[in-house]
Amino acid sequence: MKEHAVIHNERADTPLCTADFYYDLPKELIAQHPTEQRDACRLMRLDRVSGEIRHLHFYEIADELRPEDVLVVNTSKVIPARLLGTAEKNGAPMELLLLRAHPDGTWETLVRPGKRAKEGAVFSFGEGALQATVTAVLPDGNRLVRFSYDPARFGNIYEVLDAVGNMPLPPYITEKLKDKNSYQTVYAKEEGSAAAPTAGLHFTKELLDKIRQKGVGYAELALHVGLGTFRPVKVDRIQDHLMHAEHFVITDAVAEEINRRRAAGGRIVAVGTTSCRVLESASDENGILHGMDGETDIFIYPG
Repeated sequence: MKEHAVIHNERADTPLCTADFYYDLPKELIAQHPTEQRDACRLMRLDRVSGEIRHLHFYEIADELRPEDVLVVNTSKVIPARLLGTAEKNGAPMELLLLRAHPDGTWETLVRPGKRAKEGAVFSFGEGALQATVTAVLPDGNRLVRFSYDPARFGNIYEVLDAVGNMPLPPYITEKLKDKNSYQTVYAKEEGSAAAPTAGLHFTKELLDKIRQKGVGYAELALHVGLGTFRPVKVDRIQDHLMHAEHFVITDAVAEEINRRRAAGGRIVAVGTTSCRVLESASDENGILHGMDGETDIFIYPG
């Protein structure tokens, strides 16, 4: 497996405007709560050849998969990355959104309001269970912070976040999340995402078992969802949008299994854009997938 790689986006020749992607989505049709049964939500099936559209339930996806196919999922786990607290200097309310951990132990964050987050500023969360000190102001306005907590009470930063943090829901979900696990895939493993790879939320363990029993391959990779999920597209030309890099890992064994299935005529069924980005990033010019540990800023759009 390659130790490290940075995969960059290749710009399409044909300019694409944000107006090309406008569509009407009434607010009343945006679900605020998950279905009681994960796989009971609706599923739209589009035949790319005939253009036929069928409306199904998600659990019927097993019937759409063939034994030679391989299902590729992103096992990144969402951390309770939204922190609500106060500035120690004056008690003013502060909000931190954790984006990514750095090797030196600091975290890159979005801070609101930014004017209170100057270098050296200290914030407190969970009635003092967690403190954050701003160590640097980055060129894009993000802040690097260093956390401190009682090691006798918490074994690591993730235990603290689980106790005092909130799940960072998308802006179109305005109601409070009742159960943190409902915003987590059933196969989540590696902690590090600031938002869920949402396409996989509808799978249940029973549905995955049914898919595997059918002979369909099952492949796991990881891409930690970061800032790109929260930054809106503000430019007119899609190609001018800056997509922030996200860390991903795909092992040699997984790459070999996917290559084998594809060579035998199977389809690669990527669950969500995060899985798709990894596959695009770790494939060579011949479409052969390789094990890789790196970062990608690939922005998927037509062409």
